[in-house]
Order: sequence, then structure tokens, then C-alpha cells
Amino acid sequence: MIIPSIDLMDGQAVQLVQGRRKVLEAGDPRPIAERFGRVGEVAVVDLDAALGRGSNTAVIEELCRLAPCRVGGGIRDRDTALEWLNRGAVKVVLGTAAVPEVLEGLPRDRVVAALDAWEGEVVVKGWTERTGRTVYDGMRELRGLAGGFLVTFVEGEGREGGFPRDQIAPLAEAAETARLTVAGGITTAEEIGWLDAAGADAQVGMALYRGHLGLAEAFTAPLKCERDDGLWPTVVADDRGAALGLVWSGPESVRAAIDEGRGIYQSRSRGLWRKGESSGASQVLLRIEADCDRDSLRFTVVQAGEGFCHRDEWTCFGPARGLRALERTVADRGANPVSGSLTSRLLGDEALLRGKLIEEAGELGEAVGAVGERAGGRGEPASANRVVEEAADVMYFLAVALERAGVDLADVERELDRRSLVVSRRAVSEPKGAGASGGGRG
Repeated sequence: MIIPSIDLMDGQAVQLVQGRRKVLEAGDPRPIAERFGRVGEVAVVDLDAALGRGSNTAVIEELCRLAPCRVGGGIRDRDTALEWLNRGAVKVVLGTAAVPEVLEGLPRDRVVAALDAWEGEVVVKGWTERTGRTVYDGMRELRGLAGGFLVTFVEGEGREGGFPRDQIAPLAEAAETARLTVAGGITTAEEIGWLDAAGADAQVGMALYRGHLGLAEAFTAPLKCERDDGLWPTVVADDRGAALGLVWSGPESVRAAIDEGRGIYQSRSRGLWRKGESSGASQVLLRIEADCDRDSLRFTVVQAGEGFCHRDEWTCFGPARGLRALERTVADRGANPVSGSLTSRLLGDEALLRGKLIEEAGELGEAVGAVGERAGGRGEPASANRVVEEAADVMYFLAVALERAGVDLADVERELDRRSLVVSRRAVSEPKGAGASGGGRG
């Protein structure tokens, strides 16, 4: 698949030829990251840090909140790599520091080892220093320590002149279970599709910025279709992962969706279908993903209005359930207060809401404390049921608190996802009044 690239100098997106000569300035990287992030991970390279001329740390931190970023450039020790993982990078890309003693202290699946090669020889320190090692030497040394390898053909970087196809199969084989990403000279959608079939992703910058390669064309290049009309079945999911319905997508609709950042699909009878254009139930596109077989898609969207279904239901399979249903009910009470409604009272009375949150959290804590242990590791049914009931009370008041603050459960889930990327964990302090537990280290 495509891995769009953002190279940074002085806080701006740029493109260099062979890492030396700046030939293009693309400006503010934030809108670029937001758009690129609609098709998956984005490679963000800090050229200033790589060349020892400063850093773009603050900008990259912002980009990590806008898109899933694999961050590289100037990461030359374990502590710096861990800092980036803790700041929200989904992966770190290490070149000079891609050595066993550094990688052994990092989570393998979050590490990409960059083996930048000039005519087959690995170069480091911003491509300024030769090492005398081949890419294959590097892969052998780092086997089992990195979840991915990024091989850049430096002589072709920024030149849009293609890449040595005869080297891809041996490199993919040498990478073994690690995912191979190739960069340098990739220009066409055909090349991206060819690489995907060969077991490699394509990291592309220059061709995207110059408009020689469309982002949608790059994304759809590996896709397969056995239908005569060339359409891909597309599952539409809301921002909390629930399936809203099944539609169809084609090259034209995918291009429009990516460019406009909206839920846009292909109607088999009417052509391009911009969801919500007449009903108001529009969608903001968060991302598009291909399935493992490359023959279907999933759109993740923020759904507005009554829902996705033409019958004014949240999904084509029926109404929203669980927390989504609760959230929608609370939001409706906020927009249309009902006399005598507890939800309407809570939304208008901060002190009452605060008191109920504290009260219900305390009752949940008491219920947890009352659960007795048994052989299966679960509490007695009656005690466990009380925990469920008290947790439901807490979730209700939490939903009201979120609505009052103007945020929703999807925002909370995104924060939890962000925290899941943190490698260094916070110590949990004992509650006030709690005694020591046995004197051991636990």
C-alpha cells in the first residue's frame, strides 16, 4: 500500500533530491498530514534533526494527533525513540541508531529499521556517511528486532525515475516476517500495485507533491475486483467502529472522498453519491482501509443527522445500541430539554451532575470491593451483577458529563488509543488511607 511522506525543514513540508538539494516547498504540513492520513500511516521525516541542524519536534507532535505517523529523522538513541513512541508516533524509524543494542530495548512491532542504500551500500547520518555494509548485511544483523524495514534507493530519491525491480523479491525474502517498505524513485500507480503484489509498501513523496501521482490512484492501485462494473464492496463504519451499512466504491468515488474528506460512494444507478447532500445526514471521512485480500474497503466516518439509513435509523441493520444509543439520547435531551427529565436537569445543573458522578463512582467502588473470588477468577453472580448495574449508572452520568462539555465517547476512545501508544507507563499511587500491600514489590 501507499505510505505518503512528509519531509520537514524549518517547520515546513519540503522535498529534496537525493537528500541534498531542495527542489520543492509544500508549506504547512498540517493539512497535508490530515489528507494523507485518510489512507493510512504517514511517514514524517525530520530532515533538520537528521542533518544536525535543529528539530521540528513541536510540529511533529501536532501531526501525530492529525494522522497515524511513523516518525524518523535524527533518532539516534533508545531514549529519543521511546520519547517519540510516548508522544504518539505509531512507529519510529531508525537509521543510524538501527543497531541491536538500541533496538533490543524497543517494542519490535513499533520499530522500522531504515536501511538507506547508495548503489547497494548502506549510508547513515542523513545519507552523508558510507558504512561499507550492504542492505542484506543490515537485515541479517537486525533480524527479529524490527517489525519493518525501510529500504531507500538514495540514488533515485526525488528523481521519479523508478526503482530496481529485480531487487525487491530478494529484499522481501530477506525481511522475513518484517514488513518491507521501499522508497526512492516511485512515481506511478502501477509501481505501487506491483510492489504490493511483491509484498512491499511504497513510501512516496515527490510524485505526490508534484501531482504526477494522485493519492487516490496510489491507494487503489493494489485493489482487486472481479466485478464487471469495477466496483468494490464498501463497509461504512462510524467513528466508534460500528457498521452502518454496505455500499459500493469505484476509482472516481474514492478520489472524491479523499479529496473532499467526505463520505462519497458510487451508486450503481445514479453515479457519484455524496452521502447527506439532500438529507443532511452527511459524513466526515476519517480514513479508508483496504481489507487483507485487497478486494473490499472500509470507510470510517463521523456520521451526522439521524443516521446512515434512509429510514432515519443510525444503521441499515437497525437503531443504535448500547453506549451509542445512550449518547444519542443524552444529546437529544440537550437539544430538546424535557420537563421532569433527569438528563435535562443534570445538563443544566453542574453541581448536581458533579455530586452524582462522585456518588455513583463511590458505589461502583463498593460493589467491586464486595465481589468474592471463586475458582474461575470471577465474582459470585449476585455481586458481579451489582458491579454491572453500578457501572451502567456511572456510564450514564459520564455520558451526561461529556455532552455538557461538548465532547463525545469517540473523543474518549481516541484518547485511550493515544495512551495505548505510550511505552513508559505511569506509576499508580495508592488511594489516600490505603495501607501497604504485604511489603513486597508486587
